[in-house]
Amino acid sequence: MDTERTGHRPSLTKQLGPGLITGAADDDPSGIATYSQAGAQFGFQLLWTMILTYPLMTAVQLVSARIGRVTGRGLAANMRQILPRWILSSLVMLLFVANTINIGADLAAMGDAAELVAGGGGHIFTIVFAVGSLLLQLFLPYHRYASILKWLTLVLLAYVALVLLVHVDWAAATKGMVVPTIAGAGAVTTIVAIFGTTISPYLFFWQSSQEVEEIDGHDEEHALEEAPEQAPRELGRIRIDTFVGMAVSNIVALTIMIGTAATLNAAGKTDIATAADAAEALKPVAGQFAFLLFALGIVGTGLLAVPVLAGSAAYATGEAQGWRIGLEKKPTDAPAFYAVIGTAMLLGIAIDWSPIDPIKALFWSAVINGVVAVPIMAVMMVVVSRKAIMGEFTAPVPLLLFGWAATTVMAAAAVAMVIL
Repeated sequence: MDTERTGHRPSLTKQLGPGLITGAADDDPSGIATYSQAGAQFGFQLLWTMILTYPLMTAVQLVSARIGRVTGRGLAANMRQILPRWILSSLVMLLFVANTINIGADLAAMGDAAELVAGGGGHIFTIVFAVGSLLLQLFLPYHRYASILKWLTLVLLAYVALVLLVHVDWAAATKGMVVPTIAGAGAVTTIVAIFGTTISPYLFFWQSSQEVEEIDGHDEEHALEEAPEQAPRELGRIRIDTFVGMAVSNIVALTIMIGTAATLNAAGKTDIATAADAAEALKPVAGQFAFLLFALGIVGTGLLAVPVLAGSAAYATGEAQGWRIGLEKKPTDAPAFYAVIGTAMLLGIAIDWSPIDPIKALFWSAVINGVVAVPIMAVMMVVVSRKAIMGEFTAPVPLLLFGWAATTVMAAAAVAMVIL
């Protein structure tokens, strides 16, 4: 039944889409490694960071979704109206480099996790995962592809289940959530890494472009500047979708930190470099089932995050260059767009097979993301404030305050990262 004509609110599952997928993709294998390191090294001390990042992350993603839904154009296409082309192209190129490194690190972690569970060669698993993901992006229409990604978010429940399997000192965990603690320069570095992996530029471009895909994929839906009567329904859906999606992201990150703090840190296993290291270290401490949950979660979140990383790079590049773009389009209709996706995936595989240290590569990816995020967020806030672009749908004051607060925090994190 047509919910618009009947006036009934659609079910929660129907209201969840771009925001849920974006939030879940934030917990990629690289993010899992960062959260595992935080829990293993510092126990419960840094849990407060996830409480702080939730409202900031939510505000930024609400801004990106609002821009896409109101204008019917993705984030980079709107940034073209603010920035000189060479600056936008430079930011997009840096985003592509950071995303490609992230793809390589995620694919490597997925291969290592699959090898831990099933045996065999990790590189072979990496190729299988990469090729499978690429084929889905090339030949599956967006509306079907998005439904797969949405259901794939259920894999994140593995990390919630992990916390239920291990003994947690909930008094200490609660204190860690509400009492900010920073114990030395090492903790500052980890906090910067947490902010960088939680509030990432690729998420901004992805959610904004997915709102545009939602418009293009439904004949009855239009950009709000063309159909302002749809605003109450669509802006309400975006709020629910984004608040839930970012809650999923932060809750899962919190459970990973709690789970590794209660097991690895408690057992003195603090030297964790990758997500696969965390999974392997869990086996003797928390048992076979906890190890399997953690390892399979790495594979599942990678399958969700890798196409988001590649897709967001393609959206940003295509919008900046004025190409035809969209996962709903066939490769023959948007060849340059799909070429970017293919290139990012192939370079990701190459990184896995190269002598490049994935940990050092991830460090530089985090540096690039930290530097790029600040100007992108600042321009987003300018875009969402301009009546010439947003019309009557400029962001309300509370959203502007939280959005600029997030930009300030990320700027401080970027400065701290450079100093450290």
